[in-house]
Amino acid sequence: MSNLARLAEASLDRHGDYPSLCFEGTWHTAGDAHDRATRIAGGLHGLGVRPGDRVAVVMANCPEVTQVYQAVWRAGAVVTPVVFLVTADELRHVLHDSGAVAVVTSAELMPKFGALLGELGLPAAVVGTPSFDALLDAAPLPIADRGAGELAALLYTGGTTGRSKGVALTHTNLAHAGRASREAAHVPGLTVGITALPLSHSYGLLVTVGAMQAAEPPVAVLQRWFEPAGWLRLAERERAQTAAVVPSMLVMLLAQPLAEHDLSALRFVHSGAAPLPPAAAEAFERLVPSARVLEGYGCTETGGIVSASPPGAPRRGTVGRPVEGVEVRLADDGEILVRGPNVMRGYWGTEPGAGLTDGWFATGDIGTLDADGYLSIVDRKKDLIIRGGFNVYPRDVEDVLTAHPAVAMAAVVGRPDERLGEEVVAFVSLTAPATAEELDAYAREHLAPTKRPREIRVLEQIPLTSVGKLNRKALRALV
Repeated sequence: MSNLARLAEASLDRHGDYPSLCFEGTWHTAGDAHDRATRIAGGLHGLGVRPGDRVAVVMANCPEVTQVYQAVWRAGAVVTPVVFLVTADELRHVLHDSGAVAVVTSAELMPKFGALLGELGLPAAVVGTPSFDALLDAAPLPIADRGAGELAALLYTGGTTGRSKGVALTHTNLAHAGRASREAAHVPGLTVGITALPLSHSYGLLVTVGAMQAAEPPVAVLQRWFEPAGWLRLAERERAQTAAVVPSMLVMLLAQPLAEHDLSALRFVHSGAAPLPPAAAEAFERLVPSARVLEGYGCTETGGIVSASPPGAPRRGTVGRPVEGVEVRLADDGEILVRGPNVMRGYWGTEPGAGLTDGWFATGDIGTLDADGYLSIVDRKKDLIIRGGFNVYPRDVEDVLTAHPAVAMAAVVGRPDERLGEEVVAFVSLTAPATAEELDAYAREHLAPTKRPREIRVLEQIPLTSVGKLNRKALRALV
């Protein structure tokens, strides 16, 4: 059974009604969420949404996000999640490119997007207003007859090198990714998880679909958006046992007074979506001794998952082994290739299979595989710096710099150089005073001359994308 609407119903049948979601001090039950989803589906149908249609969902994290997702799938339509931090121009591109027939958003975003929605004339249901209440007043809608191979979600990539592309994911893609990631990470008895991941991002969607297939009743503690002090209070108050984060979140948590919070219930912190500095993982485990930090790997085109670190395995400095059903091999240049039921149908607006070669997706990441099948990420292929004929991977330099006790975060990019082709430039943010000269001396001691940054700039904050990844495009603009 891979139809996501049926998976949601099966989850309710399996676990019954119980308090399943804590959001901003209020508990929501699984039964109420399902009931609302069935009526929202009826309301969307009344707006003209039909099987195969795309429905854009533009909201910060809140209970309505997952309710709307389930409603869209119930109506047989395609969820098109959009991170609420996008600009109006970026949203316009997604709406035009996807051919969305309706938009669900929230009242706090209308000052930003209201004029655009009026201009496009799309029916919009706005949470917190009568237009969304009208959806809830509709009669429940039965599940539309959609096959597991039909499109379930259209996720737009970050577009750091141009206009973002729609990644077409089927019900099977998402169901398999969610189930495989859940099975790889599951430890019996650990049911309370905390997250501030954007539910509109592939990682957040992966966690959502994985919870629908949980063997034990899953309990989610959800933050509207990541705010480290609030995250710690929530984790302590609700006795969170697991957490899903991106590395930048972990770095920001380390800047908080962790010793002042009782995080003894926290057992596993799952990190993904970007490379995790080893120094950050080690520091968190030292300050929160009950917890282990486990790194996984995936991308939008693979449903958010490729590999995961087994909870009981010793730390290897890898992103774990490929999850069940997923094959990984390396091209001649070390690029990671992935094949499996989680891999996208193709890019939107192209023939099925476009972007794939014999079912294999080329991730753009350079990696290594050890004898036991554990995968390590070297760096992004496009981020490689070639300095005087030597390959310099930014992550190698970043990992060394973040090991300095005063460095919170580091980012490395290449700068055009007439003599060497490219030169290495590093940006750092600090947790304690340190001069560029001190950092340069540290780099000289710990890095080969070919890798050592010839310029280190101290920034108050390293620029991040809307989903917490390093924004190398913004950094390249600075050099």
